[in-house]
Amino acid sequence: MLGWKEYMPRQASVLARERAEKEVSMDNIAIKLEHITKIYKLYSRNRDRLKDSLGLTKKKCYTEHYALKDVSMTIRQGETVGIIGVNGSGKSTILKIITGVLSATDGDMEINGRISALLELGAGFNMEYTGLENVYLNGTMLGFSAEEINERLQDILDFADIGEFVHQPVKTYSSGMFVRLAFAVAINIDPEILIVDEALSVGDVFFQAKCYHKFEEFKKLGKTILFVSHDLTSIAKYCDRVVLLNKGVKLAEGSPKDMVNMYKKLLVHQLDEETLEDVSGKSEIDRHTAEGRAWKDHFEVNPTILDYGEKQAEIVDFGIIDQYGQFSSIIEKGSTCQVKAKLYFHSQVKNPIFTITIRNKQGTDITGTNSMFERVETGTVEAGETRIVTYTQRIDLQGGDYLISLGCTGYVGDEFKVYHRLYDLVGMTVLSDKDTVGFYDMNTVITVENGEK
Repeated sequence: MLGWKEYMPRQASVLARERAEKEVSMDNIAIKLEHITKIYKLYSRNRDRLKDSLGLTKKKCYTEHYALKDVSMTIRQGETVGIIGVNGSGKSTILKIITGVLSATDGDMEINGRISALLELGAGFNMEYTGLENVYLNGTMLGFSAEEINERLQDILDFADIGEFVHQPVKTYSSGMFVRLAFAVAINIDPEILIVDEALSVGDVFFQAKCYHKFEEFKKLGKTILFVSHDLTSIAKYCDRVVLLNKGVKLAEGSPKDMVNMYKKLLVHQLDEETLEDVSGKSEIDRHTAEGRAWKDHFEVNPTILDYGEKQAEIVDFGIIDQYGQFSSIIEKGSTCQVKAKLYFHSQVKNPIFTITIRNKQGTDITGTNSMFERVETGTVEAGETRIVTYTQRIDLQGGDYLISLGCTGYVGDEFKVYHRLYDLVGMTVLSDKDTVGFYDMNTVITVENGEK
Protein backbone atom coordinates (compact mmCIF):
# COMPACT_ATOMS: atom_id res chain seq x y z
CA MET A 1 0.00 0.00 0.00
CA LEU A 2 1.34 3.41 -1.03
CA GLY A 3 1.69 6.19 1.50
CA TRP A 4 0.51 9.68 0.61
CA LYS A 5 4.09 10.80 -0.16
CA GLU A 6 4.47 8.03 -2.74
CA TYR A 7 0.89 8.30 -3.99
CA MET A 8 0.81 12.06 -4.76
CA PRO A 9 3.80 12.14 -7.21
CA ARG A 10 2.49 9.02 -8.96
CA GLN A 11 -1.02 10.53 -9.21
CA ALA A 12 0.44 13.78 -10.58
CA SER A 13 2.37 11.73 -13.15
CA VAL A 14 -0.82 9.90 -14.21
CA LEU A 15 -2.72 13.19 -14.58
CA ALA A 16 0.13 14.71 -16.59
CA ARG A 17 0.20 11.69 -18.90
CA GLU A 18 -3.57 11.80 -19.40
CA ARG A 19 -3.36 15.53 -20.12
CA ALA A 20 -0.57 14.97 -22.65
CA GLU A 21 -2.50 12.13 -24.31
CA LYS A 22 -5.56 14.38 -24.58
CA GLU A 23 -3.46 17.15 -26.11
CA VAL A 24 -2.01 14.73 -28.66
CA SER A 25 -5.45 13.33 -29.47
CA MET A 26 -6.74 16.87 -30.07
CA ASP A 27 -3.86 17.72 -32.40
CA ASN A 28 -5.72 16.54 -35.49
CA ILE A 29 -9.24 17.53 -34.43
CA ALA A 30 -10.67 20.61 -36.12
CA ILE A 31 -14.19 20.65 -34.64
CA LYS A 32 -15.51 18.73 -31.67
CA LEU A 33 -19.12 19.01 -30.49
CA GLU A 34 -20.27 17.24 -27.35
CA HIS A 35 -23.97 16.96 -26.46
CA ILE A 36 -24.97 20.21 -28.16
CA THR A 37 -28.56 21.26 -27.47
CA LYS A 38 -30.35 24.37 -28.71
CA ILE A 39 -33.77 25.24 -27.30
CA TYR A 40 -36.01 28.06 -28.51
CA LYS A 41 -38.81 29.44 -26.38
CA LEU A 42 -42.02 29.79 -28.37
CA TYR A 43 -44.59 32.27 -27.05
CA SER A 44 -48.20 32.44 -28.16
CA ARG A 45 -48.46 36.14 -27.21
CA ASN A 46 -45.96 39.00 -27.20
CA ARG A 47 -46.97 40.01 -23.68
CA ASP A 48 -45.96 36.56 -22.43
CA ARG A 49 -42.52 37.12 -23.95
CA LEU A 50 -42.25 40.47 -22.16
CA LYS A 51 -43.39 39.04 -18.83
CA ASP A 52 -40.92 36.19 -19.06
CA SER A 53 -38.01 38.47 -19.98
CA LEU A 54 -38.78 40.76 -17.05
CA GLY A 55 -39.30 37.87 -14.64
CA LEU A 56 -42.88 38.97 -13.88
CA THR A 57 -44.36 35.48 -13.97
CA LYS A 58 -43.45 32.32 -12.14
CA LYS A 59 -45.43 30.01 -14.35
CA LYS A 60 -44.10 28.75 -17.65
CA CYS A 61 -45.73 30.79 -20.44
CA TYR A 62 -43.93 29.27 -23.39
CA THR A 63 -43.33 25.97 -25.10
CA GLU A 64 -39.85 24.65 -25.78
CA HIS A 65 -38.71 23.78 -29.29
CA TYR A 66 -35.55 21.68 -29.64
CA ALA A 67 -33.72 22.87 -32.74
CA LEU A 68 -30.89 20.52 -31.70
CA LYS A 69 -30.96 17.81 -29.07
CA ASP A 70 -27.82 16.17 -27.67
CA VAL A 71 -25.83 16.26 -30.91
CA SER A 72 -22.18 15.14 -30.83
CA MET A 73 -19.69 14.90 -33.67
CA THR A 74 -15.94 15.08 -34.27
CA ILE A 75 -14.40 16.43 -37.47
CA ARG A 76 -10.71 15.85 -38.02
CA GLN A 77 -8.35 18.17 -39.85
CA GLY A 78 -8.41 17.62 -43.59
CA GLU A 79 -11.81 15.89 -43.59
CA THR A 80 -14.74 16.97 -45.73
CA VAL A 81 -17.90 16.20 -43.79
CA GLY A 82 -21.42 16.70 -45.09
CA ILE A 83 -24.58 17.31 -43.10
CA ILE A 84 -27.90 16.34 -44.66
CA GLY A 85 -31.50 16.23 -43.50
CA VAL A 86 -34.96 17.45 -44.36
CA ASN A 87 -35.95 21.07 -43.77
CA GLY A 88 -36.10 21.86 -40.06
CA SER A 89 -33.62 19.15 -39.08
CA GLY A 90 -31.16 21.62 -37.50
CA LYS A 91 -28.47 21.78 -40.20
CA SER A 92 -28.17 25.57 -40.37
CA THR A 93 -28.54 25.86 -36.59
CA ILE A 94 -25.51 23.68 -35.94
CA LEU A 95 -23.42 25.69 -38.41
CA LYS A 96 -24.42 28.95 -36.74
CA ILE A 97 -23.41 27.55 -33.36
CA ILE A 98 -20.02 26.45 -34.72
CA THR A 99 -19.41 29.90 -36.25
CA GLY A 100 -20.55 31.74 -33.11
CA VAL A 101 -23.64 33.32 -34.64
CA LEU A 102 -25.77 31.41 -32.12
CA SER A 103 -25.02 30.13 -28.63
CA ALA A 104 -25.90 26.58 -27.63
CA THR A 105 -28.32 26.10 -24.75
CA ASP A 106 -26.21 23.22 -23.48
CA GLY A 107 -23.14 21.22 -24.48
CA ASP A 108 -19.45 21.79 -25.17
CA MET A 109 -17.62 22.79 -28.33
CA GLU A 110 -13.96 22.99 -29.32
CA ILE A 111 -12.67 24.62 -32.52
CA ASN A 112 -9.05 24.40 -33.68
CA GLY A 113 -8.36 26.66 -36.65
CA ARG A 114 -9.48 29.84 -38.36
CA ILE A 115 -13.02 29.54 -39.78
CA SER A 116 -14.45 31.05 -42.94
CA ALA A 117 -18.20 30.58 -43.16
CA LEU A 118 -20.30 30.81 -46.30
CA LEU A 119 -23.65 31.09 -44.54
CA GLU A 120 -25.45 34.35 -45.22
CA LEU A 121 -23.36 35.91 -47.95
CA GLY A 122 -22.86 39.63 -47.64
CA ALA A 123 -24.50 39.85 -44.21
CA GLY A 124 -21.86 42.33 -43.03
CA PHE A 125 -21.89 44.54 -46.13
CA ASN A 126 -22.81 48.23 -45.91
CA MET A 127 -25.06 49.02 -48.84
CA GLU A 128 -23.84 52.64 -49.00
CA TYR A 129 -20.16 51.66 -49.34
CA THR A 130 -18.50 50.72 -52.60
CA GLY A 131 -17.59 47.12 -53.31
CA LEU A 132 -13.94 47.84 -52.59
CA GLU A 133 -14.75 49.50 -49.26
CA ASN A 134 -16.88 46.50 -48.33
CA VAL A 135 -13.98 44.16 -49.10
CA TYR A 136 -11.89 45.97 -46.47
CA LEU A 137 -14.84 46.23 -44.07
CA ASN A 138 -15.65 42.53 -44.33
CA GLY A 139 -12.00 41.52 -44.16
CA THR A 140 -11.52 43.58 -41.01
CA MET A 141 -14.58 41.93 -39.44
CA LEU A 142 -13.00 38.56 -40.20
CA GLY A 143 -9.89 39.61 -38.26
CA PHE A 144 -7.50 40.68 -41.03
CA SER A 145 -5.27 43.74 -41.05
CA ALA A 146 -5.25 46.16 -43.99
CA GLU A 147 -1.88 44.72 -45.08
CA GLU A 148 -3.26 41.17 -45.12
CA ILE A 149 -6.29 42.30 -47.12
CA ASN A 150 -4.01 44.08 -49.58
CA GLU A 151 -2.17 40.79 -50.17
CA ARG A 152 -5.44 39.05 -51.03
CA LEU A 153 -7.18 41.93 -52.79
CA GLN A 154 -6.29 40.99 -56.37
CA ASP A 155 -7.38 37.38 -55.85
CA ILE A 156 -10.70 38.61 -54.45
CA LEU A 157 -11.30 41.00 -57.36
CA ASP A 158 -10.30 38.39 -59.95
CA PHE A 159 -12.61 35.82 -58.41
CA ALA A 160 -15.59 38.19 -58.16
CA ASP A 161 -14.99 39.45 -61.72
CA ILE A 162 -17.35 42.43 -61.50
CA GLY A 163 -15.01 44.88 -63.21
CA GLU A 164 -15.32 48.62 -62.53
CA PHE A 165 -18.47 48.06 -60.48
CA VAL A 166 -16.19 47.38 -57.53
CA HIS A 167 -15.86 51.19 -57.26
CA GLN A 168 -19.65 51.70 -57.17
CA PRO A 169 -21.95 51.56 -54.11
CA VAL A 170 -23.13 48.04 -53.37
CA LYS A 171 -26.76 49.24 -53.39
CA THR A 172 -26.45 49.63 -57.19
CA TYR A 173 -25.42 45.98 -57.69
CA SER A 174 -27.61 43.27 -59.14
CA SER A 175 -28.25 40.32 -56.82
CA GLY A 176 -25.79 38.23 -58.85
CA MET A 177 -22.97 40.80 -58.55
CA PHE A 178 -23.62 41.13 -54.83
CA VAL A 179 -23.27 37.41 -54.04
CA ARG A 180 -20.24 37.11 -56.35
CA LEU A 181 -18.36 39.74 -54.37
CA ALA A 182 -19.48 38.37 -51.02
CA PHE A 183 -18.46 34.85 -52.01
CA ALA A 184 -15.10 36.08 -53.31
CA VAL A 185 -14.31 37.79 -49.99
CA ALA A 186 -15.30 34.74 -47.94
CA ILE A 187 -13.48 32.18 -50.08
CA ASN A 188 -10.15 34.00 -50.49
CA ILE A 189 -9.11 34.57 -46.88
CA ASP A 190 -7.21 31.25 -46.69
CA PRO A 191 -9.16 29.64 -43.83
CA GLU A 192 -8.17 26.45 -42.04
CA ILE A 193 -11.83 25.44 -41.71
CA LEU A 194 -14.37 26.21 -44.43
CA ILE A 195 -18.07 26.03 -43.55
CA VAL A 196 -20.49 26.03 -46.47
CA ASP A 197 -24.29 26.22 -46.28
CA GLU A 198 -25.90 25.95 -49.75
CA ALA A 199 -23.54 28.70 -50.99
CA LEU A 200 -22.08 26.92 -54.01
CA SER A 201 -25.18 27.58 -56.13
CA VAL A 202 -24.76 31.37 -56.32
CA GLY A 203 -24.43 33.31 -59.57
CA ASP A 204 -24.59 31.99 -63.13
CA VAL A 205 -23.38 28.59 -64.32
CA PHE A 206 -19.86 29.89 -65.08
CA PHE A 207 -19.44 31.39 -61.63
CA GLN A 208 -20.79 28.18 -60.05
CA ALA A 209 -18.12 26.23 -61.93
CA LYS A 210 -15.49 28.60 -60.53
CA CYS A 211 -16.90 28.09 -57.02
CA TYR A 212 -16.72 24.30 -57.29
CA HIS A 213 -13.18 24.53 -58.67
CA LYS A 214 -12.18 26.56 -55.60
CA PHE A 215 -13.94 24.04 -53.39
CA GLU A 216 -11.94 21.21 -54.95
CA GLU A 217 -8.75 23.24 -54.56
CA PHE A 218 -9.46 23.61 -50.83
CA LYS A 219 -10.03 19.89 -50.52
CA LYS A 220 -6.72 19.07 -52.27
CA LEU A 221 -4.90 21.48 -49.93
CA GLY A 222 -6.15 19.44 -46.97
CA LYS A 223 -8.45 22.09 -45.57
CA THR A 224 -11.22 20.99 -43.22
CA ILE A 225 -14.63 21.44 -44.84
CA LEU A 226 -18.06 21.21 -43.26
CA PHE A 227 -20.65 21.12 -46.01
CA VAL A 228 -24.45 21.43 -45.77
CA SER A 229 -26.44 21.01 -48.96
CA HIS A 230 -29.63 19.61 -50.46
CA ASP A 231 -27.54 18.79 -53.53
CA LEU A 232 -26.95 15.11 -52.84
CA THR A 233 -24.75 14.78 -55.92
CA SER A 234 -22.25 17.25 -54.42
CA ILE A 235 -22.50 15.54 -51.04
CA ALA A 236 -21.68 12.16 -52.60
CA LYS A 237 -18.88 13.59 -54.75
CA TYR A 238 -16.96 15.69 -52.23
CA CYS A 239 -17.60 14.31 -48.74
CA ASP A 240 -15.53 11.72 -46.89
CA ARG A 241 -18.24 11.24 -44.29
CA VAL A 242 -21.86 12.38 -43.85
CA VAL A 243 -23.99 13.14 -40.78
CA LEU A 244 -27.77 12.67 -41.05
CA LEU A 245 -29.94 14.92 -38.89
CA ASN A 246 -33.69 14.78 -38.37
CA LYS A 247 -35.78 17.09 -36.17
CA GLY A 248 -32.69 18.23 -34.30
CA VAL A 249 -31.44 14.71 -33.54
CA LYS A 250 -28.41 13.02 -35.06
CA LEU A 251 -29.74 9.81 -36.60
CA ALA A 252 -26.50 8.38 -37.96
CA GLU A 253 -23.16 9.10 -39.61
CA GLY A 254 -21.21 7.11 -42.14
CA SER A 255 -20.25 6.88 -45.80
CA PRO A 256 -22.02 9.24 -48.23
CA LYS A 257 -23.74 6.33 -50.01
CA ASP A 258 -25.12 4.78 -46.80
CA MET A 259 -26.32 8.10 -45.43
CA VAL A 260 -27.95 9.15 -48.70
CA ASN A 261 -29.80 5.82 -48.78
CA MET A 262 -31.01 6.42 -45.23
CA TYR A 263 -32.03 9.95 -46.20
CA LYS A 264 -34.04 8.57 -49.13
CA LYS A 265 -35.94 6.31 -46.74
CA LEU A 266 -36.46 9.21 -44.36
CA LEU A 267 -38.00 11.30 -47.15
CA VAL A 268 -40.67 8.67 -47.79
CA HIS A 269 -41.21 7.80 -44.11
CA GLN A 270 -39.73 4.32 -44.60
CA LEU A 271 -36.67 4.58 -42.40
CA ASP A 272 -37.74 1.89 -39.95
CA GLU A 273 -39.51 -0.40 -42.47
CA GLU A 274 -38.14 -3.29 -44.50
CA THR A 275 -37.87 -1.77 -47.95
CA LEU A 276 -37.06 -4.81 -50.04
CA GLU A 277 -39.06 -7.69 -48.56
CA ASP A 278 -41.37 -8.31 -45.63
CA VAL A 279 -41.72 -11.61 -43.78
CA SER A 280 -44.10 -12.95 -46.40
CA GLY A 281 -41.59 -12.30 -49.18
CA LYS A 282 -43.68 -9.65 -50.93
CA SER A 283 -41.97 -6.65 -52.45
CA GLU A 284 -42.56 -3.22 -50.92
CA ILE A 285 -44.85 -2.13 -53.73
CA ASP A 286 -46.95 -5.31 -53.45
CA ARG A 287 -47.24 -4.88 -49.69
CA HIS A 288 -48.07 -1.21 -50.10
CA THR A 289 -50.88 -2.02 -52.54
CA ALA A 290 -52.21 -4.78 -50.30
CA GLU A 291 -52.43 -2.30 -47.44
CA GLY A 292 -54.69 -0.12 -49.59
CA ARG A 293 -52.34 2.85 -49.60
CA ALA A 294 -51.60 5.03 -52.60
CA TRP A 295 -48.13 4.97 -54.15
CA LYS A 296 -48.19 8.74 -54.55
CA ASP A 297 -48.39 9.14 -50.75
CA HIS A 298 -44.62 8.64 -50.75
CA PHE A 299 -43.97 11.69 -52.92
CA GLU A 300 -44.34 15.44 -52.88
CA VAL A 301 -46.71 16.21 -55.73
CA ASN A 302 -46.23 19.49 -57.60
CA PRO A 303 -48.88 21.92 -56.21
CA THR A 304 -48.96 23.80 -59.53
CA ILE A 305 -49.26 20.71 -61.72
CA LEU A 306 -50.77 21.17 -65.19
CA ASP A 307 -53.69 18.72 -65.24
CA TYR A 308 -55.91 18.45 -68.32
CA GLY A 309 -57.67 16.07 -70.69
CA GLU A 310 -61.11 14.67 -71.54
CA LYS A 311 -60.76 12.05 -68.75
CA GLN A 312 -61.97 9.00 -70.64
CA ALA A 313 -58.91 7.59 -68.88
CA GLU A 314 -57.51 9.08 -65.67
CA ILE A 315 -54.14 8.70 -63.93
CA VAL A 316 -55.15 7.89 -60.36
CA ASP A 317 -51.81 6.87 -58.87
CA PHE A 318 -48.09 6.87 -59.63
CA GLY A 319 -44.77 5.99 -58.05
CA ILE A 320 -41.02 5.89 -58.65
CA ILE A 321 -39.23 2.70 -57.60
CA ASP A 322 -35.45 2.77 -57.25
CA GLN A 323 -32.90 0.00 -57.84
CA TYR A 324 -33.43 -1.33 -54.30
CA GLY A 325 -37.17 -1.76 -54.79
CA GLN A 326 -38.19 1.14 -52.58
CA PHE A 327 -40.27 4.20 -53.30
CA SER A 328 -37.89 7.09 -53.85
CA SER A 329 -37.55 10.25 -55.91
CA ILE A 330 -33.74 10.06 -55.57
CA ILE A 331 -32.17 7.77 -58.17
CA GLU A 332 -28.50 6.87 -58.55
CA LYS A 333 -27.03 7.65 -61.96
CA GLY A 334 -26.38 4.48 -63.93
CA SER A 335 -29.00 2.48 -62.02
CA THR A 336 -32.28 1.11 -63.36
CA CYS A 337 -35.50 2.47 -61.90
CA GLN A 338 -39.22 2.15 -62.62
CA VAL A 339 -41.87 4.81 -62.98
CA LYS A 340 -45.32 3.31 -62.47
CA ALA A 341 -48.69 4.80 -63.36
CA LYS A 342 -52.12 3.43 -62.50
CA LEU A 343 -54.99 4.50 -64.78
CA TYR A 344 -58.73 4.09 -64.37
CA PHE A 345 -60.86 4.08 -67.54
CA HIS A 346 -64.21 5.88 -67.33
CA SER A 347 -65.06 4.93 -70.93
CA GLN A 348 -64.05 2.35 -73.49
CA VAL A 349 -60.77 3.35 -75.16
CA LYS A 350 -59.21 1.59 -78.12
CA ASN A 351 -55.42 1.39 -78.27
CA PRO A 352 -54.59 3.97 -75.56
CA ILE A 353 -51.10 5.48 -75.80
CA PHE A 354 -49.26 5.75 -72.48
CA THR A 355 -46.62 8.50 -72.28
CA ILE A 356 -43.76 9.68 -70.09
CA THR A 357 -41.60 12.80 -70.40
CA ILE A 358 -38.62 13.95 -68.34
CA ARG A 359 -37.90 17.69 -68.26
CA ASN A 360 -35.28 19.80 -66.54
CA LYS A 361 -36.06 22.57 -64.05
CA GLN A 362 -36.04 25.14 -66.85
CA GLY A 363 -38.89 23.29 -68.60
CA THR A 364 -36.86 21.81 -71.46
CA ASP A 365 -37.95 18.33 -72.54
CA ILE A 366 -34.86 16.16 -72.05
CA THR A 367 -36.31 12.84 -73.12
CA GLY A 368 -39.53 10.89 -73.31
CA THR A 369 -41.29 8.01 -74.97
CA ASN A 370 -44.68 6.33 -75.27
CA SER A 371 -46.19 2.92 -75.87
CA MET A 372 -46.68 3.68 -79.59
CA PHE A 373 -42.99 4.56 -80.11
CA GLU A 374 -42.00 1.42 -78.23
CA ARG A 375 -44.47 -0.71 -80.30
CA VAL A 376 -46.38 -1.95 -77.27
CA GLU A 377 -49.85 -3.27 -78.11
CA THR A 378 -52.37 -1.92 -75.59
CA GLY A 379 -55.63 -3.25 -77.10
CA THR A 380 -59.10 -2.12 -76.08
CA VAL A 381 -59.76 -1.15 -72.46
CA GLU A 382 -63.35 -1.27 -71.24
CA ALA A 383 -65.03 1.25 -68.93
CA GLY A 384 -64.37 0.43 -65.27
CA GLU A 385 -61.06 -1.33 -65.94
CA THR A 386 -57.64 -0.26 -64.71
CA ARG A 387 -54.18 -0.55 -66.21
CA ILE A 388 -50.81 -0.33 -64.48
CA VAL A 389 -48.10 0.98 -66.79
CA THR A 390 -44.44 0.46 -65.84
CA TYR A 391 -41.66 2.44 -67.50
CA THR A 392 -38.37 0.67 -66.74
CA GLN A 393 -35.41 2.91 -67.41
CA ARG A 394 -31.66 2.97 -66.94
CA ILE A 395 -30.86 6.49 -65.75
CA ASP A 396 -27.85 7.96 -67.54
CA LEU A 397 -28.93 11.56 -67.01
CA GLN A 398 -26.40 13.93 -65.48
CA GLY A 399 -26.76 14.57 -61.77
CA GLY A 400 -29.44 17.12 -60.95
CA ASP A 401 -33.16 17.72 -60.51
CA TYR A 402 -35.77 16.76 -63.09
CA LEU A 403 -39.56 16.75 -63.47
CA ILE A 404 -41.61 13.77 -64.65
CA SER A 405 -44.80 14.13 -66.70
CA LEU A 406 -47.24 11.28 -67.40
CA GLY A 407 -50.09 11.00 -69.85
CA CYS A 408 -52.59 8.90 -71.75
CA THR A 409 -53.59 9.82 -75.30
CA GLY A 410 -54.95 8.08 -78.39
CA TYR A 411 -56.74 8.35 -81.71
CA VAL A 412 -60.43 8.16 -82.57
CA GLY A 413 -60.26 7.67 -86.29
CA ASP A 414 -57.77 10.25 -87.46
CA GLU A 415 -58.49 12.64 -84.56
CA PHE A 416 -55.87 12.86 -81.83
CA LYS A 417 -57.30 12.80 -78.30
CA VAL A 418 -55.75 13.72 -74.95
CA TYR A 419 -57.45 11.63 -72.31
CA HIS A 420 -55.35 12.79 -69.38
CA ARG A 421 -52.02 14.56 -68.94
CA LEU A 422 -50.17 15.49 -65.76
CA TYR A 423 -47.29 17.84 -66.59
CA ASP A 424 -44.43 18.25 -64.11
CA LEU A 425 -46.16 15.85 -61.78
CA VAL A 426 -43.28 14.94 -59.49
CA GLY A 427 -39.59 15.73 -59.09
CA MET A 428 -36.77 13.24 -59.51
CA THR A 429 -33.21 13.84 -58.30
CA VAL A 430 -30.39 12.01 -60.05
CA LEU A 431 -27.48 11.36 -57.72
CA SER A 432 -24.13 11.27 -59.49
CA ASP A 433 -20.44 11.21 -58.60
CA LYS A 434 -19.39 11.76 -62.25
CA ASP A 435 -20.98 14.21 -64.67
CA THR A 436 -20.01 14.80 -68.27
CA VAL A 437 -21.00 17.46 -70.82
CA GLY A 438 -24.65 17.88 -71.80
CA PHE A 439 -27.80 16.19 -70.54
CA TYR A 440 -26.75 12.56 -70.92
CA ASP A 441 -23.64 10.55 -70.11
CA MET A 442 -22.52 8.76 -73.30
CA ASN A 443 -20.63 6.20 -71.15
CA THR A 444 -17.62 6.63 -73.41
CA VAL A 445 -14.63 4.33 -72.91
CA ILE A 446 -11.39 6.30 -73.42
CA THR A 447 -8.05 4.60 -74.01
CA VAL A 448 -4.65 6.29 -74.27
CA GLU A 449 -1.64 4.51 -75.75
CA ASN A 450 1.96 5.41 -76.33
CA GLY A 451 2.57 6.24 -79.98
CA GLU A 452 5.65 5.34 -81.95
CA LYS A 453 8.43 7.90 -81.98
